[in-house]
Amino acid sequence: MGLLASIFTWWNGATVGTTIFSRRHGEKVGTDHLGNVYYQSRKPINGVTRRWVIYSGSNDASRVPSEWYGWLHNTIDERPEDLPPARRWEKPALPNLTGTDQAYRPAGALEKGGRRAAATGDYEAWSPN
Repeated sequence: MGLLASIFTWWNGATVGTTIFSRRHGEKVGTDHLGNVYYQSRKPINGVTRRWVIYSGSNDASRVPSEWYGWLHNTIDERPEDLPPARRWEKPALPNLTGTDQAYRPAGALEKGGRRAAATGDYEAWSPN
């Protein structure tokens, strides 16, 4: 990303101000498989160590893997690299698919033809007396 774009755009990576702040007041803790970089403050503020992420690509919170999500929200103190490996039954995280062609659309949605299943006999329409 060019310098001009990083000055004015916040939705695609970090702005210049965030990058300077991260290098000046934070220490790099690690990166994930998506290329996101995680930082924490060098000095606790009111007894709390601040943690944040610099996204590689679009700033979408659904792009933070679950193990790093727990670290970001101070649920766990260990870095995700120090945690046990993922279990066999765990699926990889998906990004937020809302607004894309792969988004979930239930039966009856206009994008799927707009036809719902027929109502069963247990429904009775309300009508005022």
